[in-house]
Amino acid sequence: MTAATPARLLGLLSLLQTPREWPGSELSTRFGVSPRTIRRDIERLRELGYPVEATRGTDGGYRLVAGTAMPPLLLDDEEAVAIAVGLRAAAGGAVAGIEEACVRALAKLEQVLPSRLRGRVRAVSGATVPLAMPGPTVDPETLAVLAGTIARHEKVRFRYRAADGQESARLIEPNALVPAGRRWYLVGYDADRADWRTFRVDRVREPRPTGTRCPERALPDPDAAAYVARTLHTSEPVHRADVTLYAPADQVTVRLGDTLTGTAEDGTPRLRPLDADSCRLTGYVDTLDWLAFRLSMLGCEFEVHDPPELREHLRALGGRVTRAAGDPPG
Repeated sequence: MTAATPARLLGLLSLLQTPREWPGSELSTRFGVSPRTIRRDIERLRELGYPVEATRGTDGGYRLVAGTAMPPLLLDDEEAVAIAVGLRAAAGGAVAGIEEACVRALAKLEQVLPSRLRGRVRAVSGATVPLAMPGPTVDPETLAVLAGTIARHEKVRFRYRAADGQESARLIEPNALVPAGRRWYLVGYDADRADWRTFRVDRVREPRPTGTRCPERALPDPDAAAYVARTLHTSEPVHRADVTLYAPADQVTVRLGDTLTGTAEDGTPRLRPLDADSCRLTGYVDTLDWLAFRLSMLGCEFEVHDPPELREHLRALGGRVTRAAGDPPG
């Protein structure tokens, strides 16, 4: 083994860990060695426990496949920092039941990180304060099943609970998973309804791969995220809120956050200053109880213009708070 071999093996392993097949001719050109040397390097990786599969033919090449055990992963500096920060965020995120696994994985990763990278990860983590938000959580097993069918271009069956509580059986050609805040959406072609649909993953039950491959279909939008952004407000029963808030817009932004006050899908701002001491909030929400609670916690006066149902939710909330406070003395 020459002095250059260890560095070449690491470079070769880094390439093979990307999800594609690498022709031997391309690998030999990249590393400036003969195809025979590449074949020897592949055999060395196999001896180290990396399951490298070879395919023959003019389009053949090498790729890393799943094995019975997980050999060490090779990560560059940016990938290692990204995974460590992502694990910290996922430990308090919207996927249920993975908090402990994230902490264990993070502990293992930080144990082997070089000191220069541990400092970067700790700096980012120390400057970040996660805000625990109420809301639906997603079953990680459901995510894994759906992601697997997407990767294999395989149809999937599941039961879906709509916003009104009604359940239905679905046969879907899955296209992509789109995370949006604390929610995950599945974009897929509904075979029974012959149209594209968006599904909230927290409402998906009992997903089962069918073993049947999906036909090639083109999304009606540039990508799945654009499709979700365009259809989100038409695929669920949402309410358009229009409220005047008697507080400076910058204070309202801090208290409500970007979810309510950021830019809408059409590029228009949801929060517009009216003057130095008031602003107007317009946007879509799918839970009026949640909006009533958030507005009541602002600590300022406000006036609801629309929808009328929001006023009813505020009256109900005010009644509960008044009853909890009890009758005034005397």
